Amino acid sequence: MLKRLTAIPIDAFLLALAATVGLAALLPAHGAAAEAVSVAAKAAIALLFFLYGARLSPEQAWHGVRQWRLHLLVLTTTFVIFPMLGVAARALVPSVLTMDLYHGVLFLCLVPSTVQSSIAFTSIARGHVSAAIVSASLSNILGVVLTPLLVLLLMDTAGAPPVSGSAVGDIVLQLLVPFGVGQLARPWIAAAIARHAVLLKVVDRGSILLVVYTAFSMGVARGIWASADPWELVSVAIVVTVLLAVVLVCTRVIGQLARLDRGDKIVLLFCGSKKSLASGLPMALVLFPSATVGLSMLPLMIFHQVQLVVCSVIASRLGRAAQTGPETTPETGANSASGQPVGEEP
Repeated sequence: MLKRLTAIPIDAFLLALAATVGLAALLPAHGAAAEAVSVAAKAAIALLFFLYGARLSPEQAWHGVRQWRLHLLVLTTTFVIFPMLGVAARALVPSVLTMDLYHGVLFLCLVPSTVQSSIAFTSIARGHVSAAIVSASLSNILGVVLTPLLVLLLMDTAGAPPVSGSAVGDIVLQLLVPFGVGQLARPWIAAAIARHAVLLKVVDRGSILLVVYTAFSMGVARGIWASADPWELVSVAIVVTVLLAVVLVCTRVIGQLARLDRGDKIVLLFCGSKKSLASGLPMALVLFPSATVGLSMLPLMIFHQVQLVVCSVIASRLGRAAQTGPETTPETGANSASGQPVGEEP
């Protein structure tokens, strides 16, 4: 039993997230300190999306376009099936979820897929890694535009506080502009990014932790957490676990109906069922009112850990079933037979 527990992929970043939430609960920023932290978080968001733009190769995104049917299925799962399930979850209010927590679940359903961990799990399972690179990258590139649009379309009609025009402007200034500048600067800084991958990972994760601290600190300062009891948090965990299970079944059925080969089915399974914490949290901080942004982030944070545990088990089993030799995960250099997923990424 102890061996099984130690095999659960809870990485240091997830522990850091928990510690950050604890710090915000004990020492929330007030007054001038809160303003300073908010400005720093906005700058961190801009830096984060600049790095995303600089790291995503346009050539890599166009490579494998011949598999357009697979990529379309992944995007449909991410931006159509997930949102439909999120809208359907409205039936759980108020018996299972509060309205604020439901808005968090719905937002979770609108964010793009992960990149690096989707690719890593595909490699572990002996799927088509090159196709996973294209699908996951397309999901993130399009998600910068599609997620805010879906929030405007679905969350305003679901009883959430309306997204103002200024929030849309913030999306352009804090997300789209830095992303575009990163793409333009890529020819000059790509080599430096490759040489300093570890430093950039620290910047990525540090930015996310600052965003989490800012959001949860706002919630503590406004007393929002006093309204969330432990049962509600357990309810969120159960709901997002069921959500992941439903999507995993949907991707499997869609793969069968579309007559995909084994490698492409694995790509659809992992790229279509996962959600990006790194892309979602900055968007939430920009899009949602400061009074409720902490609760809006919570379902995505819980879903992230659940997807790591579940997908790690599935990928390892699929990899063993394939009975092939170990491969190397393209972007991480890690041995894909180890079954260890990477931490969160764009």
